[in-house]
Amino acid sequence: MSSEEKSLNFIEEIIESDLASGKHELITTRFPPEPNGYLHIGHAKSIVLNFGLAKKYGGSTNLRFDDTNPVTEDTEYVESIKNDVKWLGFEWANELYASDYFDQLYEMALKLIDLGLAYVDDSTSDEIALQKGTPTVPGKRNEFANRTPAENRVLFEEMKAGKFPDGAKVVRAKIDMESPNMLLRDPIIYRIKHAHHHRTGDKWCVYPMYDFAHGQSDSIEKITHSICTLEFVPHRPLYNWCIEKLATFPSQQYEFARLNMTYTVMSKRKLLQLVNEQMVNGWDDPRMSTISGMRRRGYPAAAIREFCDRIGVAKRDNLIDVGLLEFCVREELNKTALRRMVVFDPLKVVITNYDKAEEELTSENNPEDPNGGVRTVPFSKEIWIEKDDFMEIPSKKYFRLAPGQMVRLKSAYIIKCEEVVKDANGNITEVHCTYIPESRSGNDTSGIHVKGTLHWVSASHAIHAEVRLYDRLFKVEDVANAEGDFKDHINPDSLTVLSNVYAEPALANDASDKAFQFLRKGYFVQDADSTSNKMVFNRTVTLKDTWAKEVKKG
Repeated sequence: MSSEEKSLNFIEEIIESDLASGKHELITTRFPPEPNGYLHIGHAKSIVLNFGLAKKYGGSTNLRFDDTNPVTEDTEYVESIKNDVKWLGFEWANELYASDYFDQLYEMALKLIDLGLAYVDDSTSDEIALQKGTPTVPGKRNEFANRTPAENRVLFEEMKAGKFPDGAKVVRAKIDMESPNMLLRDPIIYRIKHAHHHRTGDKWCVYPMYDFAHGQSDSIEKITHSICTLEFVPHRPLYNWCIEKLATFPSQQYEFARLNMTYTVMSKRKLLQLVNEQMVNGWDDPRMSTISGMRRRGYPAAAIREFCDRIGVAKRDNLIDVGLLEFCVREELNKTALRRMVVFDPLKVVITNYDKAEEELTSENNPEDPNGGVRTVPFSKEIWIEKDDFMEIPSKKYFRLAPGQMVRLKSAYIIKCEEVVKDANGNITEVHCTYIPESRSGNDTSGIHVKGTLHWVSASHAIHAEVRLYDRLFKVEDVANAEGDFKDHINPDSLTVLSNVYAEPALANDASDKAFQFLRKGYFVQDADSTSNKMVFNRTVTLKDTWAKEVKKG
């Protein structure tokens, strides 16, 4: 089924109905992250949805930072979010901030006060929680709700002027203390915070709560379809109440299922905990579910977009198998990654009858890409192969190198093992082979057929490298619902570092942002830790889903 033939999701149905009825001539969406951490794969789903809908229907998307809590927010996070959205392949129509609207939001709160729909409350947070009752017991208003609009206006102006300390007073909307929806029981819309804001500095010491700022920011920007995750369903009545009472642009909120993925945490609080407790190496650790971590690991943006499209837009939460994301990554990299030969656990092979100093062979860059071209691969008398590609006493169906046995070297020649060299302790130090000159790949006239093909690297031309084998950060599928502390389930084998690795020299000239398939090993990308003396590569994903086998075994 082509993308044009795909059935519409429920949000697309709403948009098409709104456009057909003339309710909206153009749609406007927004992506509104709070700049208090790095974005993760769950945010990617929201980004792809909001920007994708606007693109599909000829509308636009605003990038709006929900920066109403100066204590947790930082410009570092703002810049990382912008980089992530751009890297995923999207451009926003406007870069906006909730703090752009602080003056307007303050005036809107004053308007609610003047209408008798908001009041200043001196109660503590604990007292307010008790006054709100429980889901089965209605709440009760306190004496502060009886203040006149004039009294409340003066008090709110004094709050703004910095007359009171943090926590001394709040502004509450006056709605319904008996509502079955606890969020409508006179919710707080403003609080005092004497804290430096990353954009407005020390101008403000009162800040709007998210539920008040969110809807009114949407309204100010004339957002037609405000798309949130399911946890915001109970917040929608307050969203609508504020718009109705303030008579602002009637933005409407719609909710979809957030992304929950196996072997992963999606909580910013937990991700921050992993960073702060140094259980990972920063927000961009390749094991993290952050977009920056996935980018560093080598996940292509196109694969993440495809994953988000495949999981679709649902109305009910479910747990998505991370294997689907890895499948999308493999599918994309198989088409785009350059092929290179890299030996992880080297064993030296000496070709005793090779009498040339060296020669240049050619090998395809990507057999899946007709325009991928070829590269030069140097060949010489001494080469490195993998230790596990040699067996001194082979099993019955062992088709790799063994005494008296022949194999083909990828893009090179057929060789035959003639002798095994060992040290005084009986450890194999090198293998001596002969080669068949007539068996060169692409011009083989030897008539010899072998079943095994090995990757290799010329010893005299090899680049020394470090390889980091990343795996899933957690051992359990459903981390959020696993017993105990989530950190108890960290996979101790999530990172293996190989430091004695030899790579073919073409890698030294490849662009640092290129993706590679190391033949027979997996997909890799160069890490930012690389230096002129040592290249470092991160494993993006294995060639096959090895975890599926582990689960079956278990």
